[in-house]
Amino acid sequence: MTRMNLRKTLLRAGFGLLFAGAAITLQMPDGHAGTLPVAVDGQPLPSLAPMLAKVMPAVVNINSKTRVRVRNPLMEDPFFRQFFGMPDMPRERIEQSLGSGVIIDAGKGYVLTNNHVIAGADDIAVTLHDGRTLKAQVVGTDPDTDIAVIRIPAQNLTALPMADSAQLRVGDFVVALGDPFGLGQTVTSGIVSALNRSGLRGLGYQNFIQTDASINPGNSGGALVNLRGELVGINSAIYSPSGGNVGIGFAIPVNLASQVMRQLIATGTVAHGSLGLSAQDITPDIAAALGMQAGAGALVTRVRAGSPAAAAGVAPGDVVVAVDGKPVRSAGDLMNAQGILPVGSTVQLDLLREGKPLRVSTRLDADKLASTDGAGVDARLRGAQLSAADPDARRDGLAGVRVDRVAGGSRADTSGLRPGDLIVGVNQVDIASLDDLRGLLKRFPRQALLSVVRGRDALFVPLR
Repeated sequence: MTRMNLRKTLLRAGFGLLFAGAAITLQMPDGHAGTLPVAVDGQPLPSLAPMLAKVMPAVVNINSKTRVRVRNPLMEDPFFRQFFGMPDMPRERIEQSLGSGVIIDAGKGYVLTNNHVIAGADDIAVTLHDGRTLKAQVVGTDPDTDIAVIRIPAQNLTALPMADSAQLRVGDFVVALGDPFGLGQTVTSGIVSALNRSGLRGLGYQNFIQTDASINPGNSGGALVNLRGELVGINSAIYSPSGGNVGIGFAIPVNLASQVMRQLIATGTVAHGSLGLSAQDITPDIAAALGMQAGAGALVTRVRAGSPAAAAGVAPGDVVVAVDGKPVRSAGDLMNAQGILPVGSTVQLDLLREGKPLRVSTRLDADKLASTDGAGVDARLRGAQLSAADPDARRDGLAGVRVDRVAGGSRADTSGLRPGDLIVGVNQVDIASLDDLRGLLKRFPRQALLSVVRGRDALFVPLR
């Protein structure tokens, strides 16, 4: 076959190769197999291999196991167990989760990952790039940002240097590393598609890097790196109608992750910033009443006494349109702006008061409302993020536990809990705190019926 005929055959098959905007012709000396040239016009072909050789040892596989109680009313009866000849029937099953992590301190053995990779786990095993498998201990978790820190024995580890994620630009090349589907360490590449993404259902404080580098189940907690091999983000989620990768992945910026990580290592917990106010989206009806455009800003509905917002003079009826110069388009934007900024930082608020612009400054305080992962309260609440009811709600006569978020497909979701629900009782016994909820669920390990206030409705939710 002549070179011309080979070229035509490759092009017809869709195998035209492009480099720097020009076609590469495969050189086929007579009697030799076709090989890709090592250089074009004297320049070596680009490769990520040298960078990845340094990065891959710092990315690990995480295998977590959770023991879940098995409920079978018939098999809980001694007569039926004896009748069916199963006196020692297992009363629990093992749920297994696969994910990834990034070694960020080789000397102390700290590994950064997602909270949802290890949430509620009883056993955590970390497999290194060299094949070693080590037991890990949880240092701390933060469900609000989906960040967790675990620790492994610090022996011959490789850590990944961190970049400044604030310097990322849309269009920058990035590489995602992780362990998708448990296949083993895998590398994909793409670009930064967008920055400061938010509004994803079921997630907490959101300030995501969006990328088209393939991220699939098992990649969670893995590394998103730049072409210098520096960590820029922690792979966290994908948007997918089908459950597979469609080129829309999200990573937590390393600046936010490292801020949370430092608090977890120091204290085991995280304090998020709060202005001490409640807000809601501006609907068309509300916008018409206020004489403004719908969807622009967050309407302040309550201001807690003694809070940073109160000190700045913010009042119910004000509309927050920007925080530190960044536009606020919804109540979710305002929540994110508070939660991702460091406690104690000075914040500038742009408001609309009776249609007139107003600018005020205040310092972020620590959020006073306790928050926890539902799995830490009871396994039946796995997938729910819970917090103590807002003090303002208590003054309205509603004491209990607020459901802030519910992960799709989780046990809490299957039971019927929804974000915004207020749990006010268990088996018709009133509760006023997270401790009350935890204690009553321990008293009723088999059947628990939650009393829930949802908007203006009251209903029962059976836990499964």
